[in-house]
Amino acid sequence: MNSVKHGISIGIERVDSNFFLSLKAVGKLTHADYEVITPLLDSALESVREPKVDVLIDGTELEGWELRAVWDDFKIGLKHNNEFNKVAIYGNKNWQEIAAKVGSWFISGEIKYFDNLTDATTWLKK
Repeated sequence: MNSVKHGISIGIERVDSNFFLSLKAVGKLTHADYEVITPLLDSALESVREPKVDVLIDGTELEGWELRAVWDDFKIGLKHNNEFNKVAIYGNKNWQEIAAKVGSWFISGEIKYFDNLTDATTWLKK
């Protein structure tokens, strides 16, 4: 039997109304992955008025999304678009840089792609 690893690990830190969210995506994401992560994000963000969230997405092991999962990701961006301050996408694939540019159309904060983790975290802390 050959198992395929996929999913999203999430870390959330909160200082007053400032959030730091770290996500690591692995494999090909599915709708089931988003059924788990969406309530976690919603719950964390709804408890604070006017949250500002800085996000680090580690996509170095991300292979892509199933079609329904793309829609799930898009819905999260639309629902929480005003809450994201900065989103750093750390990756190693050309399409991830394009995804960062497209994502910037749907959220009010800044999105930037990095191929270096140190540069990504430094930019988030500025």
